[in-house]
Amino acid sequence: MSPVVADVAIYSFIILLGAIAGALVVVFTQRAHRLVAFLAFAAGVMLGAAFFHMLPEAFREGGYPSFSLVPAGFVFLVVLERYFLSHTCEEPLNCTEHASHGLGFTAFIGLSVHTLIDGIALGSAAREGVGSVALIAIVSHKIPSSLSLASILKAEGRGTRDILAYALFYGLMVPVGAVLYFVSDEALHFEKFSPWALAFSAGTFLYIAVSDLLPHVSRHGKERQGRNLVALIAGLLLMLLLARVTEH
Repeated sequence: MSPVVADVAIYSFIILLGAIAGALVVVFTQRAHRLVAFLAFAAGVMLGAAFFHMLPEAFREGGYPSFSLVPAGFVFLVVLERYFLSHTCEEPLNCTEHASHGLGFTAFIGLSVHTLIDGIALGSAAREGVGSVALIAIVSHKIPSSLSLASILKAEGRGTRDILAYALFYGLMVPVGAVLYFVSDEALHFEKFSPWALAFSAGTFLYIAVSDLLPHVSRHGKERQGRNLVALIAGLLLMLLLARVTEH
C-alpha cells in the first residue's frame, strides 16, 4: 500500500467517525440547534482550504490552465443540486420542523453525493501533499451535515439503529469517492489529472461554503452575528496558519 493510499484510508476513517459522531449528538441529546457558529467556522475552513492550500498547489503543479476547473466544480454542484437532487436540509437548524415522510432518504441521497465529491477532493489533495488540510475542511462540515441528516431521520420516527446505519453509509461515501479518483487517475494516465482534480474540488469547496453554509449562518445567526463572524475568521486564520507552517 502506497503512503498516499494509507493516508487517505486513515483520513477516511476519521471522517467516518465524524459522521457517526454527528448522528450520535442527535440520538442522545436535544441540542442539535446550537451549531450556527460551528457552521460559520466550517465555512471559513473550507474557504481557507480552497484559497490558501488547494488552489496554490493546483497552480504549482498544473499552471494557470488548471484554474479553469474551479468554476467547473462550482457549477457542477449548482446543476446537481438545482436540477437533479431535491433540496436537502444541510443545516442542523429547523430540519425537524419541516421533516416529512421520505425527506430523510432524499436528504441522505443529496448529502451522500456531496460526500462522494469530498472523497474525490480528499484523494486529489492527498496526492498533491495537502491531504491533512482537506481532512480538516471535510470533517468541519461533515459533522453538522451528519447531524442535520440524523435530525430529519429522528423527526420521521426512525430508530437509533436506522439513524446510525444512514450515518455509516453516508460517511463511507468518502473512501468510495477517493477510490473513484485513484481509479480514474490510473485509467486516464493524464499528467495534469491530480492538479486539475484538485482545482475542481476547490470549486466544490467554494460552492459548499458560499451557497450552503454561509446562507444558513446568515438566516439563523442574526442574534449573534459577532460570534459567527469571529468563528468564520477563525476558520480562515486556521487554514492560513497551516499554510504558513507547511511552507517551512
